[in-house]
Amino acid sequence: MRKPGFALLVLAGFAAPAAAADPAALERAWHGCLREAYAHQPPGQSRAGDQRNALDACKEREDAYVAAMLAAQPRERTLGARSLSWAASVAASVIDPVTAWLRALGR
Repeated sequence: MRKPGFALLVLAGFAAPAAAADPAALERAWHGCLREAYAHQPPGQSRAGDQRNALDACKEREDAYVAAMLAAQPRERTLGARSLSWAASVAASVIDPVTAWLRALGR
């Protein structure tokens, strides 16, 4: 099963022009777009509806910002970081379910 972040990593690889931009400037532009889009929502909608519509209107700016943030992260991971990721993966897939099962037996 793929994790949601996988698609963003793939898209970031194809978004080279946006990735070269300044992440802080892209974040400011995205937030400005959100404020502007939220201010122009039709009356009578719920707050959640207003927020969803504003996010939908500014999706391209959000994608550019996320691609720039991913491009700014270091590409190489150290052996320690990889081993910590592996340990967390083992804990999530083996230890946590077994612990939950043992707790259920104790009830």
